[in-house]
Amino acid sequence: MKNLKNFIALFLGVLFLSVSFGQDLIEAKDLAKMMKEENVVVVSAQKSSKYNDVHITGSINLPPAKLTVDEPVPYILASPEQMADILGAAGISEKNTIILYDEGSSKYSGRLYWALKYLGAEDVKILNGEIKAWQAARKPVTGSATKRKATTFTPNVQPQYLAEYEEVMKATTDDSYVIIDARSIEEYNGTNETKQRKGHIPGAVHIEYKDVKTKDGKLKNAETLKAMYEEKGVTSDKTVIIYCKSSVRAAIEFMALSSVLDYPNVKVYDGAFNEWQANPENELVTN
Repeated sequence: MKNLKNFIALFLGVLFLSVSFGQDLIEAKDLAKMMKEENVVVVSAQKSSKYNDVHITGSINLPPAKLTVDEPVPYILASPEQMADILGAAGISEKNTIILYDEGSSKYSGRLYWALKYLGAEDVKILNGEIKAWQAARKPVTGSATKRKATTFTPNVQPQYLAEYEEVMKATTDDSYVIIDARSIEEYNGTNETKQRKGHIPGAVHIEYKDVKTKDGKLKNAETLKAMYEEKGVTSDKTVIIYCKSSVRAAIEFMALSSVLDYPNVKVYDGAFNEWQANPENELVTN
């Protein structure tokens, strides 16, 4: 009986991890089967130059930078209405199944994933391993651009996914929050070369965005991610705020925590380090 209980517990644990791991991730072989479905839109979040070199056949190009503005600080989200117009013009509706990928870093696919989730798109996935996994699976690529017919994207803003400056300030002294700095260790410690002020937001723990991925560029499994985050005090009972310099790198951690690990309260600080360091009254910590 004891062995049976142990087996059931192990089975349920594996089942939970596999379900949560796959929620907003898709493997190359599964994407290949979906490519011709009418409601599926495959989007390259690569920079245009990379897209023009090589991309998944049939995918359109939308770098997340197109959804941003540079005021009051660089690279923050444009208004929901502006972003909806850009998405609609690109042929993307909130009703589509949207599959994202980039050149392999997951910075750009992650950022576009977060922006779409913020706008209320419900069925958004990232290709696990990005274009490199697609190529490794010997699936078709091209340098010829694909265009879609314009459509309407109707935003349904999810404000719980975005942290504003005032909430980040509160989080620096509130134990119900944990702040993650997704930048490099040099940026976190303040030893990097930069014209900006150096250091990190008080109380922030360092988990670089690269740490959520394996050496082959795929997302680490749920069990490994859970252990890594919990070791740094990032637990599911807390509100998690993630930032980097401009919250491009931060966004793949949003996906890892909110989708793979199913943490209920995860946000990206869109103003990011750019906004925080711009105020000389804001404290920065160096190591």
